[in-house]
Amino acid sequence: MKVNRGRMPEAPSDQRGPTFTGEVWADPILQDVPGVGINTVFFPPGGRTFWHYHEQGQILLVTHGLGCVRTRSGEGAWVRSGDVVFFEADEEHWHGAGDTSYLVHTAISLGATEWLEEVTEEDYRVAITSA
Repeated sequence: MKVNRGRMPEAPSDQRGPTFTGEVWADPILQDVPGVGINTVFFPPGGRTFWHYHEQGQILLVTHGLGCVRTRSGEGAWVRSGDVVFFEADEEHWHGAGDTSYLVHTAISLGATEWLEEVTEEDYRVAITSA
């Protein structure tokens, strides 16, 4: 058994860097468990991940706001509080906030994550207008 304590108030959130567009922030929920990563992630309007995939899939539990999810094959949808998204193993995808709303989700990432290229502004605009 492993008990991961919640983030201490004095511990800073982690501003996500080179695999995110915008000032995206995350708080780790579960750490140091091989093959499993769990983070609460905050996306400001327009904030999003780069294209990526997970060796064994990913689950998103949307808790606040409004956002968009998209697969490389072109599937996409708007997501909001209460929605749960499952990406299959090795399914290339991205997720992030709408252009006028924030998004908060808990991401459960299974297996290794492979980061790919940035989602272009054009691809983002197409996704949010067609989701």
